[in-house]
Amino acid sequence: MPILQVIVASTRPGRIGLPIATWFARAAAEHGGFDVELVDLADYELPLFDEPNHPRLRQYTKEHTHRWSQTIERGDAFVIVHPEYNYSFSAGIKNAIDFLHQEWADKPVAFVSYGGVSAGTRATQALKQVVTTLRMVPIFEQVPIPFAPQFLNDEGEFVPNEIVAAGVGPVVNELARLHGALSTLRKH
Repeated sequence: MPILQVIVASTRPGRIGLPIATWFARAAAEHGGFDVELVDLADYELPLFDEPNHPRLRQYTKEHTHRWSQTIERGDAFVIVHPEYNYSFSAGIKNAIDFLHQEWADKPVAFVSYGGVSAGTRATQALKQVVTTLRMVPIFEQVPIPFAPQFLNDEGEFVPNEIVAAGVGPVVNELARLHGALSTLRKH
């Protein structure tokens, strides 16, 4: 079965991206169509990009890059769960994306964004410009979560309302559809 990687794009202490990503990963697994992996950027402790060679060459010299490369190579589709910082995405996700090149190519990507009134959608629009440069294919469907802290329960778990929860199915279905179409390109 293809692998959907749900990537937690925030690495700061106290982030709510992890509970949101945990919820989405669980809901996507229940929906079916993919084996789902939760990928937490904080677990990789990537420094600012420090490879001497261009990522396109895949001549990695650092252990952290090899580990990150192996993880992303394994994925067939991605959901990036990200906050909005000052009308854009976090430096952590940009850095993580920039470490690699071919590992991202010809794979579909969706976004679960969170923030205040804009629900992180401005950051999603900025991220789309980055991912298309690496030949990822962003889908139309997304899950924007406005005022996300309101959905955290007393245990810190993310408990969405019906509107937010209804976004999972369309995202997973479209990722599966595009994965099928793009997998042919990845074989060449």
